[in-house]
Parts: sequence; C-alpha cells; structure tokens
Amino acid sequence: MTSDPQTLSPTWFLDSDSDAVRRYASLAAGDTQDTVAVAEKLFYAVRDGIRYDPYQVSRDPAAYRASAIAAGSSNWCVPKSVLLTACARARGIPARLGFADVLNHLTSDKLSESMGTDLFAWHGYAELWLNGSWVKLSTAFNIELCERFGVAPLEFDAVHGALMHPYDTSGRRHMEYVRERGSFNDLPLEAIFKTFDEVYPAIAAPEAVQDRAFHE
Repeated sequence: MTSDPQTLSPTWFLDSDSDAVRRYASLAAGDTQDTVAVAEKLFYAVRDGIRYDPYQVSRDPAAYRASAIAAGSSNWCVPKSVLLTACARARGIPARLGFADVLNHLTSDKLSESMGTDLFAWHGYAELWLNGSWVKLSTAFNIELCERFGVAPLEFDAVHGALMHPYDTSGRRHMEYVRERGSFNDLPLEAIFKTFDEVYPAIAAPEAVQDRAFHE
C-alpha cells in the first residue's frame, strides 16, 4: 500500500468522513469487499450517476465539497473527480486527484469561440491505488452523452486506467493530453481558477462570472 497517509485522510473538499459521501459510497458498492470491485462500482456510480454538465461551474468553494457534489445529479469533470476520490477514501482505498490540460478536437464552434481557445485547462480525474500502482480514472462523460456524440464511454480498467479517448468512434481526433498538471492530495481550487482567469479572460470577466461556463 502507498505509504502516504494523506491519500486516505479526509480534507475539507474531500470530506470522505461525511455522512453524504459514506452513504453515496455505500449505495454504490454495497457489501462488496474486494478493493478492485469496490473501485469499479464507485467508478460507474460517479460516471453515470452524475450527468456531465460543463455549464455548472461555480466560484463558491462549498460547491466543490464531495458531500455537496454527492447531493446533485449533474456536474463537470473536476467535481466528479472529487466525488470519486472521496468515495474511494471512504471505502479505504488510497486516492488522490490528477489534472492535465487537454485539447478537445471536437469542441463546438460556439463553445470554442466563447472560450477563445480549444485548450481545456485542469481537466480532472481521480487516481486510485489499485494492485500496487496508481490508476488514473476519468468519470467526466456519462454513457448517455457518449452515445449521443459518438464517443466510446470510458470503461473501468484497474491496470491501464481510463483516460479520455484520442479518437471518437468515427476515427476523428477527440482528446489530446498536452500537459500534466500533476497529482494532488486535496483540491487545488485556487490554482485552478487562477489559470482559468488567465486562459479564459472573457469568462473570467466580472460580468461573465455569473452563469457562464467553460468546457473542460
């Protein structure tokens, strides 16, 4: 097992000791005891139980607590990763957050124009310690969304992980990972929004903060 106790400890954002997170993890994994089986059940619960919504970006730190995320039905990649990470810790699986910048080659013209770029900074995923190694798992896109847009849903893989596909089902370029932001034992929310303010100035403008969003 990883020797870092922080990967099992609750934090303010990753409140794995909260009733809401423990309940979510319990409903997802039930009485399953096998670590990999628990991780798989948690992965699918977050992937499909929280519908992907790139327009639900809040500046309120409280919105990024795992217990708050567990109470919702939709959210974007970072909160979904927070929830999976917290649920894993709640079930005794060492877990942390991982981030990378990606290029989404299938971004709509409207979204790309509003953002001013097709670079999506701080795309979030969870990293779980399984079978002696860190495994990266992205739960961003729920299966219904994938089917609608012709993208194969990410499937749980305890060995190779599950990160965004480089191509869609028609062979078009999809996600390209261009920069690793690293692994974190807690959510670096201040750093994330500092980058957003630099990369997405139109969205970061005071008049645009309310009810505006970006796509990861």
